[in-house]
Amino acid sequence: MNTVNEKKTILSEVGIKGLLVEEGVRISEKEGVDGLSSKGYGVIKDGELFLDFYEALYLLVRGIITIEDGEGEVVDFQELLQHSEAVGEYAWVKYLIYRDLRSRGYVVRGGFGWGVDFRAYERGKYGEETARYLILSIQEGKPISLEDTVRVLRQSQSLKKELVLAVMNRRGEIVYYSISELTMK
Repeated sequence: MNTVNEKKTILSEVGIKGLLVEEGVRISEKEGVDGLSSKGYGVIKDGELFLDFYEALYLLVRGIITIEDGEGEVVDFQELLQHSEAVGEYAWVKYLIYRDLRSRGYVVRGGFGWGVDFRAYERGKYGEETARYLILSIQEGKPISLEDTVRVLRQSQSLKKELVLAVMNRRGEIVYYSISELTMK
């Protein structure tokens, strides 16, 4: 584990600094706000960028940001993950799915209700088009009701979006299934 001095040195080497807040990580420096938001990260409020925990975890691992708590102490991955899990259920699953989609070249934004975890933009289309995919995350062995799935499917179809089920198996592997309505003639 890093000592406090090692953590401070790491913090000074990374350009974008964030502050751990109750619901995520806040970026205040204009360069960081502009740079990250242009790549599809976070939500801007009052000139500051607010990252969800899964975004902050991803950026922290990649060495793009460093994070401090309210007392000026550097927050490492484990501490951020623990805070994330205390705030929201399935934090680890969401992070793994987010990381996987980002590694495949998709810009991934938070979902907007009805149980949808993420919106995914086609590669190279972020900022030009709306999200093509709505991602519903589930874990193998944790049931999801058919009624809820059908409701989300109908709502996604009404928005002309493709619903994708991201299933994380017990080994941590993620398998994606495209969901569509079956019609019989």
